[in-house]
Amino acid sequence: MTAHLKKAELHCHIEGATPPELALRQARKYGIDTSSIIRDMAYVWEDFTSFVRCYDAVASLFRTEGDYALLAEAYLTELAEAGTIYSEIIVSPDHGETIGLGADAYIEGLAAGMEAARAKTGIESRMLITGIRHLGPESVISTAQYAAMRRHPLVTGFNLAGEERMHSVAEFSRAFDIVRDAGLGLTIHAGELSGAFSVRDALDHVRPRRISHGVRAIEDADLVKRLADEGVVLEVCPGSNISLKVFPDFASHPLRPLYEAGVRVTLNSDDPPFFHTSLAQEYQIAFHVMGFEDGDLNRMTKTAVEAAFVDEPTRERLLAALHV
Repeated sequence: MTAHLKKAELHCHIEGATPPELALRQARKYGIDTSSIIRDMAYVWEDFTSFVRCYDAVASLFRTEGDYALLAEAYLTELAEAGTIYSEIIVSPDHGETIGLGADAYIEGLAAGMEAARAKTGIESRMLITGIRHLGPESVISTAQYAAMRRHPLVTGFNLAGEERMHSVAEFSRAFDIVRDAGLGLTIHAGELSGAFSVRDALDHVRPRRISHGVRAIEDADLVKRLADEGVVLEVCPGSNISLKVFPDFASHPLRPLYEAGVRVTLNSDDPPFFHTSLAQEYQIAFHVMGFEDGDLNRMTKTAVEAAFVDEPTRERLLAALHV
């Protein structure tokens, strides 16, 4: 069992952390029919495209600062109850604009929930602003400019998410230059739906400290060695990878080969209820199915804290809390 282990998470899309029960409550609040996206208390989707459609529909159920405060506090409290001391949530100001709330109010609502969860449980958390790849380079540059100007203390990183098979990484290098110059931590979705080449492109054109997913790097031994040599941290989401059929089952998932090759890996839940998982369950699967021991899992948690986009005093405090 892994319930006794301290945990940390670097990769969770906040709208994707909405439990179906909360989505239904929000739908009742706004008079929205959810029969096409929720059935038998589970989200309904078949492939990545329909997953994104379902995700967007769930996200549209959150419309006010208070809604977002509720969501962030609920998710972080759940994490804390499972022994999690740190969480980074991936947030999309573009969504705040789409729903008419506005990017600033969207961020403020989430921040209020994060602060409430910390006051209640002690869990530390930060936000990573994300650009949406399939909206195109100009949209992502605009999001990067917003992130660079938005000096909120809980906004500490930038990510690129969305449909990985659209556009080349090079087209987004300008956006990453903007946020790098602003001092934000950099990570990027790569090596999930696209192969090892997308991880290599990310390393060459973005030079991130971390890669979101990155698991398809296993297809290229030289790339795996490069990741290990350069100390790039992978935010691995096994449950997500199996649900989206990146790999057929946990036995064929490359977390262990990557770990044994010296790649710095962490455990994450991505969009937990959509993939019938949780951060606690990811640790359980790593232990029971993949054969990792407590020491291995503690090392992954320590790697997450070492790679977290936080100030050094906060990092030292979190490392001390791990006692590993």
